[in-house]
Amino acid sequence: MTLLETINGPRDLDGLSPAQLTQLAGEIRRFLVAEVSKTGGHLGPNLGVVELTIAIHRVFHSPDDAIVFDTGHQSYVHKLLTGRQDFSRLRQAGGLAGYPQRSESEHDIVESSHASSSLSWADGISRAYEMTGQDGRWVVAVVGDGALTGGMTWEALNNISDDNSRNLVIVVNDNGRSYAPTIGGIGRFLSSVRTQPTYRELHLKSERLVAKLGKPARALYRGIRGGTHGFLARFTNNKALYSNLDIKYIGPVDGHDLRAMQEALRQARNYRAPVIVHAITQKGRGYEPALADAADQFHAVGQIDPITGEPVEQASNPSWTSVFADEVLALAERNPRIVGITAAMLRPTGLHKFAARFPDRVFDVGIAEQHAVTSAAGLAFGGLHPIVAMYSTFANRALDQVLMDVALHRAGVTFVLDRAGVTGPDGPSHHGIWDLALLQVVPGIRIAAPRDAEQLREQLREAVAIDDGPTVVRFSKGSVGGESSAERRTHDGVDVLREASQKDVLIVAIGPMAALAMDVAQRVAAQGIGVTVLDPRWVVPVPKSVIEFAREHRLLVSIEDGIRVGGVGTRIRQDLRAAGVDTAVDELGLPDEFIEHASREEILERAGLTAQRISRDIVAQVLGTKVPFARPLPPVIVEPVQQHQHD
Repeated sequence: MTLLETINGPRDLDGLSPAQLTQLAGEIRRFLVAEVSKTGGHLGPNLGVVELTIAIHRVFHSPDDAIVFDTGHQSYVHKLLTGRQDFSRLRQAGGLAGYPQRSESEHDIVESSHASSSLSWADGISRAYEMTGQDGRWVVAVVGDGALTGGMTWEALNNISDDNSRNLVIVVNDNGRSYAPTIGGIGRFLSSVRTQPTYRELHLKSERLVAKLGKPARALYRGIRGGTHGFLARFTNNKALYSNLDIKYIGPVDGHDLRAMQEALRQARNYRAPVIVHAITQKGRGYEPALADAADQFHAVGQIDPITGEPVEQASNPSWTSVFADEVLALAERNPRIVGITAAMLRPTGLHKFAARFPDRVFDVGIAEQHAVTSAAGLAFGGLHPIVAMYSTFANRALDQVLMDVALHRAGVTFVLDRAGVTGPDGPSHHGIWDLALLQVVPGIRIAAPRDAEQLREQLREAVAIDDGPTVVRFSKGSVGGESSAERRTHDGVDVLREASQKDVLIVAIGPMAALAMDVAQRVAAQGIGVTVLDPRWVVPVPKSVIEFAREHRLLVSIEDGIRVGGVGTRIRQDLRAAGVDTAVDELGLPDEFIEHASREEILERAGLTAQRISRDIVAQVLGTKVPFARPLPPVIVEPVQQHQHD
């Protein structure tokens, strides 16, 4: 039995000697490489926080002390130390989630995997503990240096520093990277910042003295405090960031030195006020293939060979991201007005080739989606055409900026949303299922949903030619499928993938759901029902030709991989009613709920978005209609359930 197998909870760490703790750290790294290589997952970040996580659990007592992970992709070690060592179905249906999840363990607090929110959580939890008399409980927030580029972090720090009586420790896991190397002034600052304890001691003594002297002295103190801060910062030879925020700073500490990390955390605990512990770690620690990966040090991997780190299987088709990467570079070479913006995800969103060719025209703003969008509005005002590339789920964070800074000012900005729709293994906070419902409420916005690689290229070219308002091009995760239909013809801006002379059912397929729609059409047509399939290409606003096609049919069925409530189907229904068209509408999509991690196929099946289920429902509706058809329809023949993949 390994030492790791004897760890059923954090308190099993208490009796281990320094030598045993070192042994445990080695066993955890070997376990992570062996298990994550089978399933895929966030390998590099977790290899980098082994000692740090052990030290946190040695010094603090979870779950009485709340441990909050920013994004949570570095929580695998935390899972192992809290009794969850079955990684055989990691990120698969019925297995462990790739992020903290409350239903798994009382040791998990925050499930959201959006960065820069942990300090706000910690602020709220620590305030609640203080207000409810739970003074013996601590809050530990583990935040990466990349997350410190997000504005929400600094909003939280500003409020944390307003009350110095709380038991709150902020562990900055500084590996110089988020997905990629951390950029900007914060990244440079973290490598050199120091705060001397003499400043804190002098500050507390001065506050106590002034408190005794009454209001006039307090007013004078506030007036001179800023100048005193600046003087002390220069005197102690540090850059004063954390001291000006009035938060104690300890570090930097070697995050792989267990003894040093535990000592730093104990000092922080004994301080009994907000403290920052600055830990220097190495992403991918102990695994040579990860350390050799200059791009992201195995931030997230699929199934790999644990020895070489090479992918087990290569995708037969190019990914959506790679198609975008090639096309945006081609566009940039022809049009010098095009610039790129991303939020700490240069390579994951496909802007890396553009940046390599034109480094002065691509801007990585850090984990700051709101800033990225408003900055794009400014770039557009200055005569450029920005392409803002981000994951669909992270676009949620910048909705206000899309509304008030881009759309209100009719700025020509193109948003490219990767990982739109069902993403699968990463779980609720990573699915890109809200973009269609959220963004279509933006006045003047145009949204494209390509169904294949050629259409992605076409629609990206069309998007960057629009300079009087925002455009969106959204696509899925994974490989691009083949051309959806050999029968494709364009009619008034929409693609007709299949057309029937008998006008019974009109299927409107949104983006990658076109392949599913064609499968459904074939099954329904086999029952003697006429089926036409449209791909509107630009789904918002609804093309007028969709309304005209709907006028000729008895039933319209829309299929999308976003939430059904407020989705494109809802928009089509509203536009039909406004045009006086009374064609029945059935909007198919995903339920308005948080969807757990599973494969894309499993999630679509649970939502009823399979060819078997949809075709059976359509036939039942047609047979049950009160409007007589031109001729009797044959009985429904239900085929055996088959496995279909629609990407």
